Amino acid sequence: MTRPQRIDGRTARAERTRNAIVDAHVELILGGELRPTAERIAKLAGVSLRALWSHFTDMEALFAASGQRVMEQRDAAFEPVPVDLPLPRRIEAYCVQRARLLEQVAPAAKAASLKEPFSPALQRNRRAHVDGVRDELRTLFAPELAAAGDRAPELLTALVGVSMWPTWGTWRDAMGLDPEQSRAALTRTVAALLTA
Repeated sequence: MTRPQRIDGRTARAERTRNAIVDAHVELILGGELRPTAERIAKLAGVSLRALWSHFTDMEALFAASGQRVMEQRDAAFEPVPVDLPLPRRIEAYCVQRARLLEQVAPAAKAASLKEPFSPALQRNRRAHVDGVRDELRTLFAPELAAAGDRAPELLTALVGVSMWPTWGTWRDAMGLDPEQSRAALTRTVAALLTA
């Protein structure tokens, strides 16, 4: 019988400090502060700047950890849509959930877009998110994609594109639509693509 590995006090404290820093960074971003400074993050976390930099070698490492935390929060809020629903109900359920998740991550998506061109960590997070959405769509709309034959990759690409933050951000910010109007636009677009 193996005994559970004991974590010494120093390791537990280090993990608590690291989590406090990541939580503070995410909290500031989700609160609308899209470019929080290390000083603001450390203050909210209740740690010194020295402690912050001892846990994260640079802001890139903090972005990677914070991006992972946002993705974990998003995944915890995700509920798979039953694949055996009729197509109109699958479309509706998918778009309602997608709208909710996009609203949830909106501040983090905006913050990431400011630094993503210069951040390999944020680029990796984006690719992982795109892959997750693609996998969800491929499973949920498998019959429709199969019926599309050779055009299935093109259809899947279009579905992923309209399901991502840049499209949602255009509806919400550039066009000034509220969440319900944006969800309606998403639903109409997904339905049009799947029933064309």
